[in-house]
Amino acid sequence: MIDPATAKVTDTIAVGKRPRGLHVSRDGKSVFVALSGSPIAGPHVKDKDLPPADKKADGIGVIDTLSGKFTGKINSGSDPESFALSNDERRLFVSNEDEGQMSVVDIAKQQVTQTVKVGTEPEGVTVSPDGRHVYITCETTNDVHVIDTQTLQSVAHFETGYRPRAVAFLPDGSKGYVTCENSAAIPVFDPKTYKVSKTVKLSGENVRPMGIAVAPDGARVYVSTGRGQSVVVLDAKSDGPIKTIEQVGARVWGIAVSPDGRTVYTANGPSNDVSIIDAASLTMTKKVPVGESPWGVAIGVVVPSR
Repeated sequence: MIDPATAKVTDTIAVGKRPRGLHVSRDGKSVFVALSGSPIAGPHVKDKDLPPADKKADGIGVIDTLSGKFTGKINSGSDPESFALSNDERRLFVSNEDEGQMSVVDIAKQQVTQTVKVGTEPEGVTVSPDGRHVYITCETTNDVHVIDTQTLQSVAHFETGYRPRAVAFLPDGSKGYVTCENSAAIPVFDPKTYKVSKTVKLSGENVRPMGIAVAPDGARVYVSTGRGQSVVVLDAKSDGPIKTIEQVGARVWGIAVSPDGRTVYTANGPSNDVSIIDAASLTMTKKVPVGESPWGVAIGVVVPSR
């Protein structure tokens, strides 16, 4: 937990194995974090060469921010990595990477109520701004699946570049973006037609688009580039690059923008830190040492101190 005012770590909370994707409730009282007992597998590592997964460790952990305590784990299906909260915050939509499906989790009941088959190796999960659809990126089939959040039926799927990682929307829902790691590209799509209208190619050594965050005013799009160690800033009107912020961190992945739009945060795995970027000057102002291999970043409202 980092205090944005001081840029210092205020607390570290034990939650379980392999914490990755995370979200904060709108009231700031709860943090949800994806936990997995599946072993870490780098590129080109085969499943048969890995130790067996600890399925008891899988789930969505819950932290009470008022007490700073880990309160338990919600069943989420196998190997959760990313997930999204429904707009009413009653359900979680979870990607089960090793089973090629999305699990729908009732938070109050703390159980999976339905599963939906999607493509191979589902990764990023994002709910559209109007809450009507959930978008799942599928790494191996190189496509995005669109599920109706009420009927839980598939309404569309569209192809992207290689290894799609994450989806983000402009605040008004008029345009969507997908990060494609192995294509060094950002497909831009129309949420009304589910069709890619253009593909923005990113330049630079080892640039691999991973995370993506849109400014609250919808003017800019921030893309983390993994091993490219940078953040690319796009103009949301033209979708053209404004600037590449270099040397942000090692394998920049998770990325988030503060509610006032003034600050961008990134999680940098191998360098074990979080970078802070000033959105006005588009310069990195500080790195905050954190725990080992940070994966994701989420920003919540201030809650009373303990």
